[in-house]
Amino acid sequence: MRRRRVAVLFGGRSAEHEVSCISARAVIDALDPERTEAIPIGITRQGRWHRLPGPPALPSETGRMPEITDGSGTAVELQAAGVSTDIVAVDGSREPIDVVFPVLHGPYGEDGTVQGFLELAGVPYVGSGVLGSALGMHKDMQKRLLVAAGLPVGPYEAVRETEWADNPEAIEAAAEGLGYPLFTKPATLGSSVGVSKVHDAGTLADGLSEAFRYARDALVEKAAEGAREIECAVLGNDDPVASVAGEIVPEGHEFYGYEAKYLDEQGAQLLIPADLKPGVVDDVQRLAIASFVAIRCAGMARVDFFLLGEDELWVNEVNTIPGFTSISMYPRLWEASGVPYRQLVERLLDLAVERHGSERKHTGVRALGG
Repeated sequence: MRRRRVAVLFGGRSAEHEVSCISARAVIDALDPERTEAIPIGITRQGRWHRLPGPPALPSETGRMPEITDGSGTAVELQAAGVSTDIVAVDGSREPIDVVFPVLHGPYGEDGTVQGFLELAGVPYVGSGVLGSALGMHKDMQKRLLVAAGLPVGPYEAVRETEWADNPEAIEAAAEGLGYPLFTKPATLGSSVGVSKVHDAGTLADGLSEAFRYARDALVEKAAEGAREIECAVLGNDDPVASVAGEIVPEGHEFYGYEAKYLDEQGAQLLIPADLKPGVVDDVQRLAIASFVAIRCAGMARVDFFLLGEDELWVNEVNTIPGFTSISMYPRLWEASGVPYRQLVERLLDLAVERHGSERKHTGVRALGG
């Protein structure tokens, strides 16, 4: 049996470029070389694709964060022809691929754009489709659907950059109504990039200015003071299952932001499984699956919660392409649930092919290899 050819996409045009490279390295290292041939495709900050000779280097190997540039590899493009999809180099050489694993965080990778491109190319890919990815990326639209599904969401206000410029008094009044402290964040980014904790009205403008550096839409969220940060992983397509719950305990930082996540090795404790009452664990898993279904996820997602008091849960957000390093919460939650990293990656590839075949059947287009 020939090996399955997997194109792993990473880097990209968002502010989460470096994090994407680190996650992709872990995915590539986890692929079983006897069953799978990895094709590393790094995407520059300008959106150009390059076939790398090997996986991206880690900061521990080079002393710096990884970055994809025009010198990182051979320029390539994705080309669909009939029932096959190939990676084509500038010299005309071709590498057929069977499935794509997008390890892309943020805009132009996690928001439905690459997913739509892969749909047009007719190639199976890991994770949610165009709709689920777009909803997972846009925190305001996501929260609206969660609320409509009857799921508990913390108080927040959505703010457009033009609204802030035209009528800041109205936004200030809305923030006052939520009550300080607050968090401001871009509505279409992850990894805590652009997130600020706002303690009073005097620093609201600074927080929103930071959020608007990265997106036209922002959120102002009521801080869940004293709450515990709980996370749960979901895996599957039409019949998703939830992992054990985990807890993040920030250390030396006011909140679990970008620095605590990626730059400070001692930035937080990850407690897996979380020390929760059995009934709360059941609620976390039930709400995680309900959130996954509500925004039409597929393949994988990590659902983040705030636990206030003993048993009050708020759904904070759904991440459709969660961090995927070997120490990230998503793979660690599944490892604690009896699914080791390599098996998890293989399962996600299988789910991608399964969903692709099912959707092609319903659209009347023949699945690849069918």
